[in-house]
This record gives sequence, structure tokens and C-alpha cells, in this order.
Amino acid sequence: MLGSMESHARSIAKAVSYRLVGSSVTGLILFVVTGKGTISVIGGLADMVLKIAAYFVHERIWDRIQFGRTKPPEYEI
Repeated sequence: MLGSMESHARSIAKAVSYRLVGSSVTGLILFVVTGKGTISVIGGLADMVLKIAAYFVHERIWDRIQFGRTKPPEYEI
């Protein structure tokens, strides 16, 4: 729907799904570079938690910014 706001739950779900993919890649890179499973898991988890929080805040800020949005019609038939 044009001009609708996203719920907090939707922003969280989007952040989590995106971070699962991104943090898996980070963990894989750490494993390739270090060869240590523990470091790759801890690094991947830290990456996920911190970036989910950052993405959530980023989404909530942008939800309040009107740049690039069109105004909804004043009436609908």
C-alpha cells in the first residue's frame, strides 16, 4: 500500500533474514582465513547481533524521513 508504514515486527523480520545470510558469509570468510571454527562462529554471531541492531535503527529512522515518498491521495473512491 502506498505510503504505509512498516511495523516494528516487519523491520525486525527483514533485519534477521538479511543478517542470517550476511553473517553466514562473514563466518565462512573467517573460517577460510583462520581455519578455526570457534572464531568463525563467534565472529558470525557478533556480526549478526550488532548489525541487526544497526539495521533496525536505520530502518526506523528512514521510516520517518519523507524523502522519495509520494503523498497518498487526499481521498479515494
